[in-house]
Amino acid sequence: MLTQGIPVGGLHTIGQIVATNTLQFHAQQNGLAIAVALLSTHTAGSPVVDDQGRYIGFINEFDVMRALAAGKELGNVVAEDIMRKDQMAVTPSTRIEEAATKMEEHHVFNLPVIDQNGVVAYSVSRHDLLRAWIGLGVGMGLDP
Repeated sequence: MLTQGIPVGGLHTIGQIVATNTLQFHAQQNGLAIAVALLSTHTAGSPVVDDQGRYIGFINEFDVMRALAAGKELGNVVAEDIMRKDQMAVTPSTRIEEAATKMEEHHVFNLPVIDQNGVVAYSVSRHDLLRAWIGLGVGMGLDP
């Protein structure tokens, strides 16, 4: 299938993707607010940023559940307390295959996309990667 404007075989880099996830958490954001944001946006995870918007960590649903399993009260913890500090951000020049491998290695469904200063612009989801890899853009009839 050839779609006008999309190369045969799909897109190749993260920068070519129209991402669907702009959710970010701040280092001192309340853990309960984070859980509610993840649930209400149906987002599996998102980056944690500092006051300048630079990537410092990542929180997904498993991280929140891990905090609960450890007996932590979500209203008494902040993002810094429960985030993972893995450096799993990608850049616009990262190849889609590399991003997919990184998602699999870190067991996440989203990756933050950072600029040259480490500032998070947006996140890409596994759906964004798959859609781009096979050459389907946002708004081509497959989005909810």
